[in-house]
Amino acid sequence: MALSHHRHSSCSRRDGNGAAPPPVMWRLYGRETCPDPALLSLPALKPDLYSLRSLVQRLQQEAKLEEHAGCVNCINFSPDGQLLASGSDDLHNIIWDWQRKKVLSKFDSGHIANVFQSKFMPHTCNTVLVTAARDGQIRCQALSSCGSLVSSRRVGHHKDSAHKLAVDSESPYTVLSCGEDGSVLQVDLRGEDSRNKILVCKENNRKIALYSIFIDPSNSNYFAISGRDQYARIYDRRKLVGGDESIHHETLKKFCPHHLQDPNDVKVSTNITCLVYSFDGREILCSYNDEDIYTFDTSHSTGSDFVKKFTGHRNSATVKGVNFFGLRSEYVVSGSDCGHVFLWDKDSQEIVQFLEGDAEGVVNCLEPHPHIPVLATSGLDHDIKIFAPTASKPTALKGLSDITKQNHEEREAAYNQPLNGYEMFMELIARQYRRGIRVSNIRRRAGLPDSDSGSSSGVDMDMEEGGEEEDSGDSDEERPRIPRCIQS
Repeated sequence: MALSHHRHSSCSRRDGNGAAPPPVMWRLYGRETCPDPALLSLPALKPDLYSLRSLVQRLQQEAKLEEHAGCVNCINFSPDGQLLASGSDDLHNIIWDWQRKKVLSKFDSGHIANVFQSKFMPHTCNTVLVTAARDGQIRCQALSSCGSLVSSRRVGHHKDSAHKLAVDSESPYTVLSCGEDGSVLQVDLRGEDSRNKILVCKENNRKIALYSIFIDPSNSNYFAISGRDQYARIYDRRKLVGGDESIHHETLKKFCPHHLQDPNDVKVSTNITCLVYSFDGREILCSYNDEDIYTFDTSHSTGSDFVKKFTGHRNSATVKGVNFFGLRSEYVVSGSDCGHVFLWDKDSQEIVQFLEGDAEGVVNCLEPHPHIPVLATSGLDHDIKIFAPTASKPTALKGLSDITKQNHEEREAAYNQPLNGYEMFMELIARQYRRGIRVSNIRRRAGLPDSDSGSSSGVDMDMEEGGEEEDSGDSDEERPRIPRCIQS
């Protein structure tokens, strides 16, 4: 990564050996991630350096990582920030030396459908990667010290697409996963393939397909989930007695913008595509489909209204991510259907950065670096883009007003032209049929028995909880693949 393109005058000086010292960003990065006696004279890196508005406003594309043959659905920096893992519709995982734009390893994920999530496990020296996919599998990928694949095995499985994983920062073994079957699994990577279901999310006795899960960084007993309705729900793992559907699991807290609870408002059909906790667990950030982005204060009582609102983007075409940016979550960052990346100042809710992010028109994934002000993004393009604060002057935000206006008008037009009753009914039937065929095909290719859910009724098309799935084995033999780019 060419962070050296923009140099301060101090970086042009040479040391006693005639070599130019590294750019200040790399010096600070090196000090934080791999201390060296030669760097000890640097002043301590303060958290607010990462979040200086002058740096955020100088973010520009510095690198493009190109190797995948499909949409890149997930990206994740290693805890030390040295590596970047990615997963794609091409069914492969790649471990990148992102600074040098170099592929360290590329391997078959073992999944038979679109890879939706890839995460490094903490306290493993970057040698364990967990993945989730449209085929419902949760897999553990053991890596060598140079990033190559050593072994791959299935450690859990949902009865429908598994969208997100949450890792416990205090444990190298514990993973939570959520899926469109409405369940939350707690996976112990030391065990065998299992469905340790700790929760089935329901509302009024109806299963809620889940898209997002996140563990509270301040207390790993708490986790938040969201899915195909408008509520963010917080649970305490200690109070969950298992995923028996006959047991009603009380939420610890439940949040939704009050205006999205009005049954007479067409917007109540919206849902949360992604949620994340702030660095200290005091806030939850939620991105709503074809609506806005909101923060909720986790110290407030259940049912409290949102605290902050962020507007200007559009989240409609895909299951879009959202994230905080800054070591203290000072900014909010999101992709948009218009192909841009938006950054808002969290306190003022003002757009402070506006970047071109995806030629295909949709940015889904936003991954801030854990130590320095660097951002990785991906979307419908088959590459990963790296942004760093190397521009010589702040971004002019050219065209921002026109783009935000267009996004707003397109969203309002969608609200004002709802389907009539017959069209809506036929659309739901068609969607249910397509999903039933897809699920049956995926399960058959995986060697799993067909579930009754393929033909089940219900608007949400949730998987029916019939008998437990039979173990399909964990063979990594050649299997049929379905590498296709699907807007989830």
